[in-house]
Amino acid sequence: MSADTVPVTGWGRTAPTTARLIRPRTYEEAVAAVRDCGARGGIPRGLGRAYGDAAQNAGGAVLDMTGLDRIHAIDADGGTVRCDAGVSLHRLMEVLLPLGWFVPVTPGTRYVTVGGAIGADIHGKNHHVSGSFARHVLSLELLTADGGIRTVAHGTPLFDATAGGMGLTGVILTATVRLQPVETSLMTVDTERAGDLDDLMARLTAGDHRYRYSVAWIDLLARGAATGRAVVTRGDHAPLDALPAGTRARREPLAFRTSRLPPAPSFVPGGLLNRTTVGIFNELWYRKAPRARTGQLQRISTFFHPLDGVPHWNRVYGRGGFVQYQFVVGHGQEDALRRIVRRISARRCPSFLAVLKRFGDADAGWLSFPAPGWTLALDIPADLPGLGTFLDELDEEVASAGGRVYLAKDSRLRPELLAAMYPRLADFRALRAELDPRGVFVSDLARRLHL
Repeated sequence: MSADTVPVTGWGRTAPTTARLIRPRTYEEAVAAVRDCGARGGIPRGLGRAYGDAAQNAGGAVLDMTGLDRIHAIDADGGTVRCDAGVSLHRLMEVLLPLGWFVPVTPGTRYVTVGGAIGADIHGKNHHVSGSFARHVLSLELLTADGGIRTVAHGTPLFDATAGGMGLTGVILTATVRLQPVETSLMTVDTERAGDLDDLMARLTAGDHRYRYSVAWIDLLARGAATGRAVVTRGDHAPLDALPAGTRARREPLAFRTSRLPPAPSFVPGGLLNRTTVGIFNELWYRKAPRARTGQLQRISTFFHPLDGVPHWNRVYGRGGFVQYQFVVGHGQEDALRRIVRRISARRCPSFLAVLKRFGDADAGWLSFPAPGWTLALDIPADLPGLGTFLDELDEEVASAGGRVYLAKDSRLRPELLAAMYPRLADFRALRAELDPRGVFVSDLARRLHL
């Protein structure tokens, strides 16, 4: 087991700190690492795709769990997999797709570990149908602060605290996950334009029930009558008979193929992403989208993870990094969503990675983010003048509407708003205090928000 003192940051690169990075390779080494965290405690970390400070621990220990990456058992008849928490969704796709199975939920990157997927209770384009990742986890093994390993069943209080608990209940070692059956590794995709925000919400409300996956890219620089214009993309796993006869795709229907572009440069000049350049991109992206197209076949990697084809794409924001701001407001709070979109548009936030989705029923995780309603996520260069004050104002608007922000992407929320956003916060704190009275598991996020 190796340990080095290194800089650690989230994917947004906004709040770098230094920690002792410990790399356990066995369960025994993981137990030893937890017992040797030191006075500043420790936090588990996967592939580092949390945008903010959830997997950082300034001056303490960070447990890199990617060395625990075994797939223990696959039930190809029943559709379950049991694997280590350090296994990535990418690896699961490589192994499971040829067997006719797909992960039940995937976010916008497949470079997320199973442990991270549970700790952040990730969601995807299918939340309105399938819920979040933890809904499909049957059980997990959790290394707790006393060095013991507990088998935690779905639906128990400890499971509900761990799902979305950002690693603060313990270190997930293994998980058993229920899978999604598929006939091919391609998607059938429908695309259409929406002229403004009301048109967009109407299209999503009327049509989402016909698709397993649905998302809209939204132009947050458009103003006036075009405010909230968007490109809606929806789809499902392609059945075998949708693949053209005589093609390679038909001969190898379950092959998992990805594409890869050159990495983003290590240095990007500040100011490259500004209102002018992003405005040009948004205009071109909206105009090139078809007004209406149905039945296009796309690779899984194209439909779900287009940015994974560009290694280190987070560098394009320059040395200052970026903030990904994501919130949800409930059904019946459409006016709040309209106000927020208008404020972002008026503020001229240069965001070209902005998506709007509809969430379905919430799951039981006490700090799980999704709730029934509308969720908007946008990337903003962190050095935008006045950004902190502006996002504080949006937080107030979200909280007043009964909504919440996503902790896996946060690096700046004020702690006094947290209880209003997460009604089970007191339960989480009480269970954590009982389970971990010495505060072994701690992160920069936990300190900042008094979790």
